[in-house]
Amino acid sequence: MTVRVLIADDQELVRAGLRVLLDTQPGIEVIAEAADGAEAIALARRLRPDVCLLDIRMPGTDGLEATRALAGPDVAEPIPVVVITTFDLDEYVYAALRAGARGFLLKDAGPTMLAEAVHAAARGDALIAPNVTVRLLEAFAGTGSAGSPSSTTRSGSQPAQPFEPPTAREREVLAAVARGLGNTEIASELHISLSTVKTHVASLMTKLGARNRVELAIWALGEKHRRRD
Repeated sequence: MTVRVLIADDQELVRAGLRVLLDTQPGIEVIAEAADGAEAIALARRLRPDVCLLDIRMPGTDGLEATRALAGPDVAEPIPVVVITTFDLDEYVYAALRAGARGFLLKDAGPTMLAEAVHAAARGDALIAPNVTVRLLEAFAGTGSAGSPSSTTRSGSQPAQPFEPPTAREREVLAAVARGLGNTEIASELHISLSTVKTHVASLMTKLGARNRVELAIWALGEKHRRRD
């Protein structure tokens, strides 16, 4: 199945470059471009792309506002969003994920990583640029520097322990997710079927109250540090 993508960036040259990169990747088709967040919202609601690729810093309605409008927790029919930026700042990553983004990339990520993020978002997974993943997750787990996001839930309280604890196999899957492995890689490493991996991931999200794989990884790292304490 071809993943239909909408690109939003206020720089025409950047949009053109992203279109070229994505259109050369198998299974991806760019169907529209927007110069700002407001235009992206309007086009996305009309065209219903499979994934929106949004720059964070745009005039008027920025990428974070557009993400909340298209993929936020209150959106009835959310559209997967991948946020892309030149700025490697933790607060941007944090804000993008809270707004509902399923991915966060830097603009120098390259065509392969860009395609992986688009496909991951389309199938309901989340992908963050590797060079910010570990730092971000450590910050969420409460080991970052002062001012970094602590290991809190969306309401700001400490993560609650699951009512039903993960099984031994689910903990193995959770550890693999925290290492950034995809479903296919987890299936190969644990010698189980892909459908079984998906079942375990879905179960973990329900038990831990996570919206995506990033939040699963955050919970896993938080649990790791709680055991150390």
